[in-house]
Amino acid sequence: MESGNPSTSESDILRPVYEALIADLKSGTKLFMDETTMPLLVPGLGKTKTCYAWAMCRDDRRCNGNLPPAVVFNFALSRAGEHAENFLTGFHGILQVDAYGGYNRLTRADRPGGPLTLAYCWAHVRRKFRDVSNSTKSDAARKIQKMIGLLYRIERRLKSQPAVVRQSVRAAESAPIIDELFRYLEQLSAQIPMKGSLGEAITYTLKLRDGLRVFLSDGRVEIDSNAVENTIRPLALLRKNALFAGSEFGGEAWAIMCSLIGSCKLNGVEPHAYLTWVFEQIAAKLPRSEYDKLLPWNCPKGRFSD
Repeated sequence: MESGNPSTSESDILRPVYEALIADLKSGTKLFMDETTMPLLVPGLGKTKTCYAWAMCRDDRRCNGNLPPAVVFNFALSRAGEHAENFLTGFHGILQVDAYGGYNRLTRADRPGGPLTLAYCWAHVRRKFRDVSNSTKSDAARKIQKMIGLLYRIERRLKSQPAVVRQSVRAAESAPIIDELFRYLEQLSAQIPMKGSLGEAITYTLKLRDGLRVFLSDGRVEIDSNAVENTIRPLALLRKNALFAGSEFGGEAWAIMCSLIGSCKLNGVEPHAYLTWVFEQIAAKLPRSEYDKLLPWNCPKGRFSD
């Protein structure tokens, strides 16, 4: 069964709105990014190949930011880092990501517009030590889990606090915990075999040290990249129900629709009401130069709270 791809006319009409959404996200200085698989039907072979949906997300609600949340998906034929680089052309600032090596190219000094700062995800670190603890009953892994748990306890207190407050509290309370944690990891690395699961988790964390500390110096930055991971979870359901995209164009059309619908949901806007309003505005000959007015948070009707 082929994915229910939007029609050619629908995606063509909505593409300028999608492009306006991309431009809006890139105009800021902090984004999340992640990627997930998207099967594509290979013409004439009756089988699929693994392609990827790259998600670029803005969500500053936890730091009481004034920019509306949004997500944009980009369909790509592979997971190569060049796709992330191309997708982020024109963006400058901090990118919150997991530890996938494809993002490293974004930190090069010769990147057009300058290197990005990568902020790494403490949730991935916690998960690695939790897995070690569950499988080996390691006291060291449990201790590290508890230390990371203290960081998350602080973050729960800081939910919806302004960035300046978050930065101040993190400097006073989180930074000493992280300093102690990395000292402990360095001690362990000199005492235990690094080829085991605990050693691998320690190596992983030490390698990401600088990026794991970024959230301490900028109150807008989250401790993890869960915000973008939450936006791509519905794609797992899409893969189960639709199975695959029928063509590259279908994948691109899917990315456009999912970007607009996903951004609607983040802003509490009912997608059908939003799309109806957008088509009405386009039919009324709204100039393309004003399509930023058609982004989901500007929709005057269809709010879930209405």
